Amino acid sequence: MPNVSGSFSAKVKTQTTFSLSDLPNHDLNLAEITGLQKSTDDKWNGGRLTYWGLAELLSGSGTQRGYFVTEHVDGDRDWGTFEGKVTTAGGQVTLEGTWRFSGGTGNLNGLSGSGTYKGRMPSPLEVEMTWEGAYQLAAAAAQAR
Repeated sequence: MPNVSGSFSAKVKTQTTFSLSDLPNHDLNLAEITGLQKSTDDKWNGGRLTYWGLAELLSGSGTQRGYFVTEHVDGDRDWGTFEGKVTTAGGQVTLEGTWRFSGGTGNLNGLSGSGTYKGRMPSPLEVEMTWEGAYQLAAAAAQAR
């Protein structure tokens, strides 16, 4: 399975926060975030990543999970899920977790793989992320059998 890594800077496209009344500073946050990826792997370099995440936060820290889709330069798409943690300390928001491909189209049909991500939010409307992992295309999996 080839290794892959990259980064992206993204903007919050839309965001909604619900303040819950069960505990002080308990929030549910739903956001759509989009940006261009940079990667040494041409399959992912220049792709537009969009993700939708739901975070449950207590005083700014908690869990995050959601879905992502990448629209590649050649028109193919991949998608998957992620989950991790959000930590707020000293005014800095950091993100860390795992991701997993669920599928793809075109040359990415039958895509599988997974990895990790780490990031930060330099402002409430910006995300900077690095990611790494490994993937396998269906054609390569069939040849390995």
